[in-house]
Amino acid sequence: MNRPGTGLTSLPFFRSAMPFAGGADARATDALLHVLTPRRLRNRPGPPRMLARIGSLEARLARSTSEVRLAQSLRYEVFYGEMDANAGALTRRTRRDFDRFDPVCDHVLVVDHDAPPVVGPLGRSQPAVVGTYRLLRHEHARKIGGFYTSQEYDLTALLAANTDMRFVELGRSCVLASHRGRRALEVLWAGVWAYIRHYRLDAMIGCASLPGTDPQAHDLALSFLHHHAPAAEEWQVRALPHLHVPMDMLPADAIDTKLALRALPPLVKGYLRLGARVGDGAVIDRQFGTVDVCMVLPTRDINPRYFDHFGHPDAPVAANGTLT
Repeated sequence: MNRPGTGLTSLPFFRSAMPFAGGADARATDALLHVLTPRRLRNRPGPPRMLARIGSLEARLARSTSEVRLAQSLRYEVFYGEMDANAGALTRRTRRDFDRFDPVCDHVLVVDHDAPPVVGPLGRSQPAVVGTYRLLRHEHARKIGGFYTSQEYDLTALLAANTDMRFVELGRSCVLASHRGRRALEVLWAGVWAYIRHYRLDAMIGCASLPGTDPQAHDLALSFLHHHAPAAEEWQVRALPHLHVPMDMLPADAIDTKLALRALPPLVKGYLRLGARVGDGAVIDRQFGTVDVCMVLPTRDINPRYFDHFGHPDAPVAANGTLT
């Protein structure tokens, strides 16, 4: 929702990433995968399978274990193969990125119908998944002990002050290098927005990442976010005390806005335009080699001009999801 290089600058806005490590032998590995991967998704009630479509690209919800695994494989390829995140033994063995949150999440897939299908391990033809986003709704987060973001930021006051609102955490976002461009990102966001509309969710949260583990390398970008895009007091969250890195490295009058915007990942800029704001403090994520900030976006704060293209919050989700 993230990574050094093209993965960060081309896609991620929100990320929830913590690969699960464990299992010393094949039997333990199989048992762990059995627990961590949902077995039956097809009968889950929810929005239409197709959330959005632009040309050959379709955003859909994963409806089977095999489709969730396609998302996990794509995440592995981008996060670990391309961007050199630190994979545990089980992650390397399975070549899939997964954690304990996956079974309770919904997974948005971007499928390219013009791309050759992928042949699975059992010789079955599978769709070419070129992008994915993981969505964790509030009621499901409660079942697993909270949002991933809570491992970096204190969400207690935010959630307690908004008990009548339904939150969703966006994370594990990535797009295949061959498809990183405006169209893939647009259909991915359209799919997420259709999901939010269907469930009438009130706010989005998640971690946005900048590459590398040196906050000083991002002093301009972090200072800009601190001074010009802080969340309102009632929506404010703060990095956990032992992880908190101050973001106000430069005074407000020393910030060149144009240079600062160029230093931000494109989707962070895009979501700032949508209305997202940042929490207090950055966090160094050494697992993925990034500097994280927490972003909060109440749906009521989304710029209305985007509704003409993606749909009004109260509009029903069309069965075919087609956008022009």
